[in-house]
Amino acid sequence: MGKPKQQVISRFFAPKPAPNSATSSPPPPAASPLPKPSPKISAVVSYSPSNSNAKRRSLNLSPNPSPSKRPKPDPLPAPALNPSLHQKFLAKFLDPPSSTSFSKEESKSCKLNYTPLEQQVVELKEKYPDVILMIEVGYRYRFFGHDAEVAAKVLGIFAHVDRNFLTASVPTFRLNFHVRRLVGAGYKVGVVKQTETAAIKAHGSNKLGPFTRGLSSLYTKATIEAAETMEGGGTESGISEESTNYILCVVEKNLTGLMGFEVKVGLLAVEISTGDVVHGEFNDGAMRSGLEAVVLSLSPVEILLGEPVSTETEKLLMAYAGPKSNVRVQRMSRDCYNEGGGLAEVMSLYENMDDDHSKSNGLHDPMDKSGKERNDLHGIEAIMTLPDLVVQALALTIRYLKEFGLERIICFGSSFRPFSNSVEMTLSANTLHQLEVLRNNFNGSTEGSLFQVMNNTCTSFGSRLFKQWLTHPLCDANLITSRLDAVSEILRSMSTSTVSQAEISKPDLNSVLSSVFTMLGRSLDVERGITRIFHRTAKPTEFIGVIQVILTAGKELQNISSNEDVPLHSALLKRLICSASSSSVISCGVKLLSHLNKDAADQGDMMNLFVSSNDQFPEVAAGKIAVEMVKENLDSLISQYRKQLGMRNLEFKTISGTSHLIELSSDMRVPSNWIKISSTKKSTRYHPPEVVKALDELLLAREELTVVCRSTWDQFLMQFSEHYAYFKAAVQSLAALDCLFSLATLAKDKSFVRPFFVKEEEPRQIHIKRGRHPVLGSILGDGFVPNDTSLREDGEYCQIVTGPNMGGKSCYIRQVALIALMAQVGSYVPATSARLHVLDNIYTRMGASDSIQQGTSTFFEELTETSTILRNCTHKSLVIIDELGRGTSTHDGVAIAYASLHALIKDKRCMVIFVTHYPKILDIMKEFKGEVGAYHVAFMTDETRERNGQHEVTFLYKVIEGASDKSFGLNVARLAQLPSSCIAQATKMAAKLEADLNKRETKGKSEDKIVAKSGRCASELQLDSHEEFTETFRHVVNIMLALGNTDPSKVFCYLKDAREAAIRALKMVLD
Repeated sequence: MGKPKQQVISRFFAPKPAPNSATSSPPPPAASPLPKPSPKISAVVSYSPSNSNAKRRSLNLSPNPSPSKRPKPDPLPAPALNPSLHQKFLAKFLDPPSSTSFSKEESKSCKLNYTPLEQQVVELKEKYPDVILMIEVGYRYRFFGHDAEVAAKVLGIFAHVDRNFLTASVPTFRLNFHVRRLVGAGYKVGVVKQTETAAIKAHGSNKLGPFTRGLSSLYTKATIEAAETMEGGGTESGISEESTNYILCVVEKNLTGLMGFEVKVGLLAVEISTGDVVHGEFNDGAMRSGLEAVVLSLSPVEILLGEPVSTETEKLLMAYAGPKSNVRVQRMSRDCYNEGGGLAEVMSLYENMDDDHSKSNGLHDPMDKSGKERNDLHGIEAIMTLPDLVVQALALTIRYLKEFGLERIICFGSSFRPFSNSVEMTLSANTLHQLEVLRNNFNGSTEGSLFQVMNNTCTSFGSRLFKQWLTHPLCDANLITSRLDAVSEILRSMSTSTVSQAEISKPDLNSVLSSVFTMLGRSLDVERGITRIFHRTAKPTEFIGVIQVILTAGKELQNISSNEDVPLHSALLKRLICSASSSSVISCGVKLLSHLNKDAADQGDMMNLFVSSNDQFPEVAAGKIAVEMVKENLDSLISQYRKQLGMRNLEFKTISGTSHLIELSSDMRVPSNWIKISSTKKSTRYHPPEVVKALDELLLAREELTVVCRSTWDQFLMQFSEHYAYFKAAVQSLAALDCLFSLATLAKDKSFVRPFFVKEEEPRQIHIKRGRHPVLGSILGDGFVPNDTSLREDGEYCQIVTGPNMGGKSCYIRQVALIALMAQVGSYVPATSARLHVLDNIYTRMGASDSIQQGTSTFFEELTETSTILRNCTHKSLVIIDELGRGTSTHDGVAIAYASLHALIKDKRCMVIFVTHYPKILDIMKEFKGEVGAYHVAFMTDETRERNGQHEVTFLYKVIEGASDKSFGLNVARLAQLPSSCIAQATKMAAKLEADLNKRETKGKSEDKIVAKSGRCASELQLDSHEEFTETFRHVVNIMLALGNTDPSKVFCYLKDAREAAIRALKMVLD
C-alpha cells in the first residue's frame, strides 16, 4: 500500500533533492507559459549555491549556527550559580545580534550551510534591505532575522531560532491584517510569494529546485489603500477611510538678499488612493511657517526629503514625524536633477506611458474622443509650466513610486491643483491650530473641532473633500454665492419634502439626494475604488461593485434633471448633477459590465469571469476550448473501462473533492498499475494511469487558462485608463453634492442663517447679530450667551477687548473668525443675521507656547507670529490677537503690543479685534478717534460674599462697550485650587501693589495739575500789586538765608516765614 500512496503524493509535490544536490549546478529558471504583461514588480529569486558564501555576508539577518554535537557528560552536582555568566547567557540568548558582518577569518571559522529557502531570503534581503519581508512558505508567511524581531514586537507573535536565523510566522489567511498593522507602525512591508504553482513546477524545467519566489507587493501608509489585495480599508493601520494618505515630497534652495525669507520651498503631495496631486512653490522664513501650514493642512503619512535640506526644515518635518505619529520619512538625493535633470526624468516617464497606452488595444468608446485632450490636460505641456523646484519634487516622487508600480497615476489620472490660488484662502498653520478647525487643542482629536461639528457628509470621499473646503475657504464672491444658492435650494427642498412624499411618482431634490448618499455611504469608497481600478489592483468583485454604484447613483440623479415640475434654479447644482449622471459615463459603465460574469466574480472564478468569444478576448476563448478538449478526452475514458471491466453502467464518481474515481467492490480484481485512492468495507476507489495522466493534463490546462485570464484581466483594467478621467469627474461631482447636502443638513439641524455678502464697491464691514460660537453653541445650546459684532471700514474697524480672566474674551474673538470662515466656505452661520465683506485671509495670534526642539521661547513664538501677520495681512484681512506681549516684562510687552496694534490700524487698516490686559493700550484711542472702540466682557461682583479676601465674581459673557480695569486673576487662582495660603499672600501683595500704584497715580495727577496751572498762576502774579510781589520775593530770600545761616534761632524764623508763604501760594494754585 505504500507504493501507490507514494505515487499519489508525487503527482502534486516534487521530490526533495538529495542532500548533495545543493552543491551541484544551479537549476535552470522556471518556464512561465503565459507571463503577465508589464508586471509591476518583477523581482524573482531562485537558489544559486555558487555565490551563496559571497552574498550572505552583507545580509542584515541574524544567523544562529547550530553547535556541534558533543558526547553526553556524566551527571554532576549542580555548580553554584554565577550571576555574571548567567546574565551574559541571557543577554546572548534573548538579544541575538541583528546584523552579520563576517570577516574572512570569521567566515572560515563559522561556515553556515544555508538551505535553499534561506539562500533565497539572503538574496531578497540584499535587494530590499529597508523592507520588512513576509515570505510565503507553504500555508504561512515567515519573517527572518531582524524582520522577525520587528514582527514579534509589533504583532505580538512568538519568534524563535530555526537553523540559521531567528524566525516568526503568521497564517496566510491573516496576511492583510498583519500587513496593515506593520504599515500602521510606520514600516515598509514587502510580500514575497511563490511565482509558480505545483502543477506548473512539475511540468517545467525547475522540477528539482525549490519554488521560485519574488517580491509581489510593497506596502507603506501612503500606498496600502491602492495596493493589490488591500482593498476596503481598515483600522489596523491607524488610517480611517475618511482620512487622506498623502505622500509629501519637499525640496528647497537657499535665498539671499530677500528680507524676511531664508529659503524657497518646492513641494508635491500625491494621494495615491484618490489620484489627487497638490503642488506649490513659495518663499519661507526662519520658522518655516508656510511649510508648517502645508503639513498641517495635508497631514501626510509619508515624507520624502529631497536632500540637501536646511536644518530648520529638517527639524520641522522630523518634529511632525515624531515617534508617536508613525509617519515614515525617506531621504532621497536630488543632485542628479539639477540643471534640468528633473524635467528630463518626468518627460521620459510620460513618453513611456504614452507608448504603453498606444500599444494597448481593447475596448474603445466614443466618449474617448481625443487622446490629445487628455495629454494637453495631464501631459508634458502642463508639466512645463510648473516651477523648477516642483518639477524636481515630481521627479523624486515618480522615482519613489516606481518601486510600487504606481507612477502611472501621475501621468494619466491625476488632477493637478496648486496648494494656493487666487480664488481660495490659504489658512496658516496658526489659524488652523488656534481656531481648532481640524483638531482640538486638548488631545489632538477631531472631537470638538469645527470640522467635527460641520461635517455631516455620508461618504468617505465627500468627507475628504469637505476637509479641503474647510481649510481653503473661497475668496471669490461669485463662487461663494453659487455655493450658498445651492445650499439654499437643497434646504428649501428639505422643508417641503414632507409635502412631496405624497407624490411618489415625482421625486423631489431632497429625497433623491438622501437616497443616493445613503446608498453611497453603505457601499465601497468609489473614489478609491476607481483609482484602484486604474492602478490595476482591483479585484473583479470590487470592479463590478464600484461601477454598479456609480451607475445606480447616476440613474437616480437623472430623475431630478428629468423632473420638469420641480426645475433646478442653482447653476452649481445643475452642473454637478449633470456631471454625476452623464449619459456617456452610464453607457460606458454598462458596456464594461457586459463583458463580465457577476456570479463568477462573486465566487472568485477567474476562468469563467469573462464573457468571451472569438472576437472578444480570443486568448480566453482558446484557453477554454483547450480545457474542454482535455475534459472531453478525460470523460471519454469511461467507455474504455466499461469494456475492460465488462460493466455497462460504470461511471466516474467524485468523492470528497476527488473526481473521476472508479468505484468497485473490494473483492474485484483490477490491473496492478491502478492507483488506490480510498476504500470502505464494501468498495475501493481507483485512478487508472490514463486517468492520472489526463487529470494532470486537465490541471495544467486549467492553470494555463487561469494565467491567461489574469493577464486578460490586467489588460482589461489597463484599458479602463481611457475612461478614468470621466469616471473621476463623476465621482468628484458626487463628493461636491455630498458636501452641499451636508451644509444644508447643518443649517436645518442648527437653525443657522444665510450670510449676506456686500458688493465689492461697498465699504468693508463685519456685522453679526447675536452670533454664537459654532462648537460651544452646539454643546451648550440655549445656555450660550450670543454677542453682536460691528466693524466697518469707514467707521470703527478695530475693537480693543478687555475684561476678567475666563470671562469669554477668547471665545468671542474666535467666534467672529469662525463665523467669517464658515460664511466663505459657503455655509450658513450661527447668528440671527450676518452681513460680511469677502476677506482675503484670517490671521490669528493666540495662546502661549514654546518650541524646545527649534530652540524658540514663548515670547519669540509670539513675535514670530505677529511678524508674519504684519508682513502678510492686507486691508481685506481679519486679524484677531489675544494678549500679545505677555511673554516678557510689562514695559516691553506693552510697548510691543502698542506698536503692533498701531501698525495694523495705521498702515494696514484691516479689521482687528485686539484682546489685552494692558490698560495703557487704550491710549491709542486718542490718536484714532472713531476708528478704535473699547469693549469689555461684562461681570458682576457680590461684595456681600467673600472668599480669601476676594469678592465673588459672576461672569456674564456679554461683550459691551467700555473698558474694564479688573482682571480678577486671584479669582482664577481660586478656581484652579491654589493653596489658600498662597491666595491669601497674593491678596495682600495685590492690595499693596494696587495701593502703591494708586498713590503714584494720585501724586502724578497732582503734579500734572500744578504744572497745568502754573502758567495761569504766573500770569496772576504779574497782575498783582508791586507790594505783594515784593513780599513774596522777601520770603524766598528768607529761605535762602535760612539755608546759609548757622544761627539756629535765625534759621527757625526764616523757615517759619517761608512756610507760611508756601501755604498761601499752594492754596492760590489749588483754588
